[in-house]
Amino acid sequence: MVFFAMPIEKTDIEDFIEKSRTYPILDVRSPGEYAHACIPGAYTLPIFDNEQRAAIGTAYKQQGRPQAVDIGIGYFAESIKHIPDKALEIFQSHGNKGLPTFMIHCWRGGMRSEAIAWLLSLYGYKIYLLKGGYKAFRRWALSQFEKKYNFSLLGGYTGSGKTELLYELRKEGHKIIDLEGLASHKGSAFGSLGMDNQPSQEMFENLLAMELHNQSSKPGDGPIWLEDESRHIGIIHLPNSIWDQMRASPLYFLEIPASQRLDYITKGYGRFSNEDLAACVTKIKKRLGGLETQNALNHLKNNEAKECFAILLRYYDKLYQHSLFNRENITQILHKIPCESVTVKNSLALNPPRLT
Repeated sequence: MVFFAMPIEKTDIEDFIEKSRTYPILDVRSPGEYAHACIPGAYTLPIFDNEQRAAIGTAYKQQGRPQAVDIGIGYFAESIKHIPDKALEIFQSHGNKGLPTFMIHCWRGGMRSEAIAWLLSLYGYKIYLLKGGYKAFRRWALSQFEKKYNFSLLGGYTGSGKTELLYELRKEGHKIIDLEGLASHKGSAFGSLGMDNQPSQEMFENLLAMELHNQSSKPGDGPIWLEDESRHIGIIHLPNSIWDQMRASPLYFLEIPASQRLDYITKGYGRFSNEDLAACVTKIKKRLGGLETQNALNHLKNNEAKECFAILLRYYDKLYQHSLFNRENITQILHKIPCESVTVKNSLALNPPRLT
């Protein structure tokens, strides 16, 4: 029997990203490499597990390349029967039909991705191989932060419903990026409540780079809307160039009465246990002050969540006010938007000229 392999096409990062809108990306690096950071949306299909990769690396350092290759071939032979089936499952779960087609990469576009590409091509699958591998993607991702963007910031004191309003803007056809969603953190001492674990800094950068690319590629010259964030979102920090551009962008500040915001916060955070809330209060006790910290904790013990949140709201309002007016250009960029309550209908207050 003679096997005729499908031609393998090597492609650069720009073409790779464009084609990945249609076809699944197979990341053939080890599970540990993938878990740390990957190309957003990629599926893991490792040629070696973590221990095997470590053993190959040790052999390369201690014995040389030929010995390391021999060990790698042995491991590859063990998994060769399962990889095509797993790849086909991924293709079908991705929602694709027709000729199985895959975008494949490893760390630097070397032997691991070439081995998987060769194997799947024998099955008649169409393969696009990323030149330079994941390293090429990282260079591309970091380059996105050096571009100039048209940002507009959505600001407001804590409890203004900025995230919900951001998604309302998207429903209305505007470009948005949810930085807190990408960072899996809401940006305060309470920001981890109800959220998944935060990604690594590298993974956050990958996600942000893809969002910047996707949003700026959309038709129209309207701005990309972001929430007015601090430089740090939990353990994540915004790239310096993006942060600098944000600080120079127009800021639309929702002026909502404190009583309305307090009701909103109580409804949103009151669902968490008093123990979880108390742990968050304790995180800011030095800045909140001993007396206010104790008052807040006592309110929680007495199941008086709203009274506790009232203390916290005063603290965060002062904190945000300091950050807001500590900007040298604040008078040039600030646009105040009076609002009666916390509602997605506040998007109507951002009149059309500001959205185009």
